[in-house]
Amino acid sequence: MLSVAKVQKRNSWRYYVRGVAFGDGRRPARQALKDAQEKAGLPPGVWMGRGLAALGLTAGHEVTERQMELVFGQGRHPDADRIERELLDDGADPETARLATVLGQPVEEIERRKATPLFALDFVFRPQASLIVLWALGDDHTRRVIERAHEKAVETVLRWMEDEVAQTRWSSGRKRAKAPALVVSRWRHFDNRDGFPLLHDHCLILNRAQRPDGTWGALDTRRLFQNVVSAGTLYTLTMTTEVCEELGLATVPREVTAGLRPVMEVAGVEQDLIDWSSTRREQMAPVLERITDKYVKKHGRLPGERGRNGLGWWAAQDTRREKKTPKPLEQLRAWWRASAILRFGKEMVDGLLERCQAAGKAIRARVRPVVDTALAAVDVAAVVFTVRRAFARRHVLAEARRHLLETLRGRGFTRGLDDYIADAALSRHARQLTVPVPGRRAPAPDQITYTADFAWPHRWWIAGIDGKPPRESSRYERARVASLALQNAIRDARILSGARDERPAATTSATAHADDHNHDQAAPHAVDHPGRDAALTSAQRAVAVHAHQQAAMPEEYLEGRTTDPATWLNTPKNLALLAAFTQAAEARSRIIADGAQPKQPAKDAADLAREQQHHTTQPDQGRGVGQGL
Repeated sequence: MLSVAKVQKRNSWRYYVRGVAFGDGRRPARQALKDAQEKAGLPPGVWMGRGLAALGLTAGHEVTERQMELVFGQGRHPDADRIERELLDDGADPETARLATVLGQPVEEIERRKATPLFALDFVFRPQASLIVLWALGDDHTRRVIERAHEKAVETVLRWMEDEVAQTRWSSGRKRAKAPALVVSRWRHFDNRDGFPLLHDHCLILNRAQRPDGTWGALDTRRLFQNVVSAGTLYTLTMTTEVCEELGLATVPREVTAGLRPVMEVAGVEQDLIDWSSTRREQMAPVLERITDKYVKKHGRLPGERGRNGLGWWAAQDTRREKKTPKPLEQLRAWWRASAILRFGKEMVDGLLERCQAAGKAIRARVRPVVDTALAAVDVAAVVFTVRRAFARRHVLAEARRHLLETLRGRGFTRGLDDYIADAALSRHARQLTVPVPGRRAPAPDQITYTADFAWPHRWWIAGIDGKPPRESSRYERARVASLALQNAIRDARILSGARDERPAATTSATAHADDHNHDQAAPHAVDHPGRDAALTSAQRAVAVHAHQQAAMPEEYLEGRTTDPATWLNTPKNLALLAAFTQAAEARSRIIADGAQPKQPAKDAADLAREQQHHTTQPDQGRGVGQGL
């Protein structure tokens, strides 16, 4: 999970020097940062990024208090004192010597335009709640595995941002260039302000990068903000995969807020343990209820999704505790273990990893490390279109990473599979809205806007429980229903098409069918069965695809819903549609398993087969499977 904050001139950087650099505590006045860190048993900050060499820094070296003040408080070279002193010795005037140490535009010039200088962006990385519980209560080996995975995930995101996202700009943004070298300082924190476990890193990304001509300029921070969601999904996917592969674990979906996307947590970590460590949600609940009531009285209606997010932010600010005195990790882990044993018992705490590995073994036994790339592209495109209507590649890429996280359940995957699925979703199911203007510069790939031609799902209302009022279905719930309908239609088309011409299924192995332009070429992790006889009938291949997808996808999706059964839609019309949908899918599975083809109206079957053939033979037209699905 990833959040972003600004580090600005208005004493914001002092908050980081005095607080964030000191474990989010309150550092005693007139006490040096290094002395305070050593006394409290806190790790020092370290430098990261490819841009360190241009400043004479080395990755992994400690960040000193003076460097922090110069770089993130004044926008100057970390060794500005030495450079300025040498220039003064050579006869330069003080103002010239000081300006020579400034990185990019001086702060004074920015303030003369009545603008607030932006020194850096604070990217905060933290794992899911279940991984934090394992890190806090597990043995030393488990803790080290999770910390290594966390560090690798952070490094992966920073490399991706340097390679794909970061740009420097000048001439009021009219000129831009890639900035493949960022300057970052990382600060490790162990707990929240209540003293409960919360492993997270503050990564301060300097708002300066070196241009091709050697000068320094500001980053295009708008691009960084636009790609926060993609970066966060990459961190979660990398972190979860590393831990699950190393410890033999798997993930399951956990609904945090009704109607919103579930969080993929480690299987075997009980909800009580997650609630024990997640104290902020419990504190925010009554405040959120109070300000929501005020909103309803003022506006005469319930808040929408954007409004709920804003109210949640206010509730978080109103319940934020004062800074505490930081403590060493060993002392914190001893206190966390004692607290958990007093509340849940020694047997439950000591057997946590064993229960997680047992649950993970059961899931990994039925979920192989394969992905149906054709259905993944449909799912990603349908969800993004229903949630956003118009979207860019970054939105599709973030959803592709979520799809891998939900489908593989913690299993490893081939590097680049997320980009492959995103490109497939755009080329086969999306339609470009951005039109290049002759005589003007062509838009960059990340500036192109797309839409799709899927049917727009209708809204419905969901009955409330525990005295809560009914609520409107969320965009994500409608997106899941739309995606399921499209996937089932494509499955039917595959079966019917295969029964006629006995051609291979639309999803192939990573190396087979390289010369067949109607199928995924060299698709990583496509569905295959190396242990079986290669001469399978079309019906058998279709059953294998369908069975794998059902084994991999979370149960909530297979049943056609994303919320708890008690909160799901209760209108007779929608219940009847959902029941018919489920019965039809089960009937098809039984018929296929018996070796026969499902009986469907001839006109509909022919239409589906033609649309599937059109979809696979003309991928460049950018059209979806059609309004009729």
